[in-house]
Parts: sequence; C-alpha cells; structure tokens
Amino acid sequence: MRETRTDPFDWDAPQERPEPAAPAVLSVGQVCAKASGALKALGVVVVEGELSRITDHQASGHMYFDLKDAAARVACSLFRPSRALALRGLVPREGMQVRITGKLEIYGPQGKFSLVVTRIEAAGIGALMAEYERLKQELLQKGWFERQRPLPAAPYVVGVVTSRSGAALQDFLRTRAQRWPGHPLVVAHAAVQGQGAAEEVARGIRALEAQGVDVVVVCRGGGSVEDLWAFNERPLLEAVWNCTKPVVSGVGHEIDTTLCDLVADLRAHTPTDAAEKVFPDREALLERIESADIDLGRAMDALLGEAEARVEQLASRPCLSSPRWFLDERAARLGRATTGLVERMQGLLLRAEARLESAGRRVERRSPRVELEQRAARLELLAARLATAPATRLERASSRLDTAARTLEAVSPLAVLGRGYSITFVEGASQPLVDAAAATPGATLVTRLAHGELRSRVEGGS
Repeated sequence: MRETRTDPFDWDAPQERPEPAAPAVLSVGQVCAKASGALKALGVVVVEGELSRITDHQASGHMYFDLKDAAARVACSLFRPSRALALRGLVPREGMQVRITGKLEIYGPQGKFSLVVTRIEAAGIGALMAEYERLKQELLQKGWFERQRPLPAAPYVVGVVTSRSGAALQDFLRTRAQRWPGHPLVVAHAAVQGQGAAEEVARGIRALEAQGVDVVVVCRGGGSVEDLWAFNERPLLEAVWNCTKPVVSGVGHEIDTTLCDLVADLRAHTPTDAAEKVFPDREALLERIESADIDLGRAMDALLGEAEARVEQLASRPCLSSPRWFLDERAARLGRATTGLVERMQGLLLRAEARLESAGRRVERRSPRVELEQRAARLELLAARLATAPATRLERASSRLDTAARTLEAVSPLAVLGRGYSITFVEGASQPLVDAAAATPGATLVTRLAHGELRSRVEGGS
C-alpha cells in the first residue's frame, strides 16, 4: 500500500484523491422543477431592455413580447389579470426601452424560460419616445405629413445624403448598378448617428438642392431607436420640408418609422428600396422601348397600308384618270341644274297661274256685274211669276165659282126639271151651253145625253 502524505503544501508528494460520486438521474419534470425552484429563489427581478416582437391577443387579453439587449433576449408574458396595473396607461411599442418588474418562471409542459410581468415602466428611451410623440403631433397639426410630390420618372441627377462608410451607401450603389449602371449620382457625406448628425444631414440636403439635383434621397441602415434618433430631430425635418426637390426617406428597416419617413414625399423601407424607387429600371425601359418600337413599326405599316389603299382608291376615280371628266361632270351638273331650274320655274308658274285663277274666281264671285246678273235673274223669275199669278188666281177663282155653280145647280129645281134633258157644250168649251147666243154659227155643238153624245153644227140662232 502506497504511503499517503497529507501535507497540503508538499505539492510534489503524491496524494490520494477521493473518487467523484456519480450524478443522480433526474426526469425531465424534475429538472424543470429544480430549475423553476432556482428561479423562484431569485424572487422579484427588475430587468431593463428593448421591447421586440409584441403580440397582443385581443380575445384572451394576454400580451407576449421579447425583452432584448445587445447580448441576449428573454421571453415575457403579461397576463390579463395584471395587465391594467402593470401598464398603467403605457402603450408598448417596438423598440421602446423599458424597465420590467416580474418573476422568472419555467413553463413545465414546454420547458420554456420566461419572465412573468407585473409592471412595465419606460426607461431611458421613454423620454425620447415622449419627445417623438410630441413632435409627431405638432408636425401632424402643421400638415407636414400630407405632402407627397411625385418623383421624376427619369431623374437626370440623383442626390444622396448618407455616410460614405455605411452599408446603406453600398446597398444603394449596388441597386443603382443593377437598375441603371453609371446613372449620375451626387453623394453628400454626413454622419447618420450620434450628436450633430441631424445638422449634418440637413446641410447635406441643402447642398444637394443647391447643386440642382432632381431628387434627394436620405438613407441609412437599421438600428435601435437611439441610433436612428437623428432622423427624428427638428433641424433635419425642417430641411426635408423646406427642400424644393422631392425627398425620399430610406431610413432603417421596414419596421422602423422615423419622422423623416413621414415628412418626406416618399418613404422607402430600406436604402435598397429607395434606390429601386428613384432609379428607373434600364432593362425594363429598354424592353418598353423595344416593345414601343415594334408597336410603332406595326402602326406605321398599318398607316402606310391604309395610305396606299387610299391612293389606289383615289387613282381609280374619274377625276384623276381623265381631265375631261371635270368638264363633262360640270356640264352634266349644269344640265341637271338647268333642267331642275326649268322644272322649278314651270312649277312656280303653274302654281302662280292656279293661284291667279283661284283669285280671279273669287273676284268674279264678288264682282258687281255678277251680283247684278243674279239679281236680274231673280227679277225675271219674279216677273214671270207675277205675270202668271193673276191668271192663276182667276182660274182658281173660276174653278171655285164653277164648283159653287154646280153645287147650286145640283140643289136647284132646274136640275130636277132637267132630268131627261141633255147638256150641250160648244166643242172645246168646258161649260155647258145655256145661252143660244153663245153658239156662233158654224160652231160645233156637243150634246151629252144620258147615254152617248151628239154632234151638231149651228146654222143660226135666236
């Protein structure tokens, strides 16, 4: 058996070391429980960092986010029961610097390490964010966010304000080389971070404007709120607003929003996006020119075809094939016009004659001579009637008298005495002969008997 030396300072002497004990085998749940116990032993902790990846579940009321700094990141949970008390009116935003009070826990089913939040306070950047909101509201009321001047479709010279040593310029130049190599570009160097950066960028904007560029681009890469704060300062914003040329802001990444983005005429998500918005795409433009050239050629061919067809159509017209056609056509037109004029004059004369005849008839109807003739005819008619009226009246009176005589004779005693006697008439007379003196010698007498008539001639009488 080896001799064992126990002197701790005798380093050269061999010593006997105890064998290490084997570690106990734990289940996953036991490991999580031990870790959770160790974290709970820390009690309440206060952690300061930048908010990131905020997820607000409106249905459940829970909020989840990350708290990060340059070295690490920790997941945080803010549950609904303690939400109002923890926030106290604070609205969490991406990039906000906060101080969080809470307890560290491990969620066993998933083995995730998280900080359960009981209170959130603005820290450090909180003052900057308050200034950001104050200045934002002021510029909003002034209408500085409403101007959006159009960019030139093909700017002759583009001006860029950025740092020569930054990656933003390299991204910008790389995109320019892809879209339009060698496009005129003027770079105004300026610090884009730290104290005095806002004034330098403002001087760069004014310098580019004085050089007569067509559009000004302000750009830099992403970073924290503090890194980008120069683009929220008033000197830079005033230079953007007072610039007579359109201004494009390509500051930070897509999630970053500075006041420079809002005041500028156009916001680009990144410096690369700013270059894409400013520089025309040479290849696309060449394709458009080529397509337009093809379309123009087709249009010219179509126009020439139409012109040729038109020329052929015109060449086939008589006026171009024979000069005599003009005289013949004019003579024909003159003949048609003469015929039409004659027909029209004849028609006018016929209508005039008809109107004259009608007027003559009207005048004739209203002439005094016609009136006199009509009245003379009426007088003749009345005279004839007047001439025959006495004879008619006498005849009517004689007839009435004869009727009365016959009536008288019928009732006269002579009628009774005359029964068996005859009635004698002078031939042609209508009255019976009652007086011998009425029968002139030589007159023929007609004697009417009860049966038949006798004719006799008058020789004489007494």
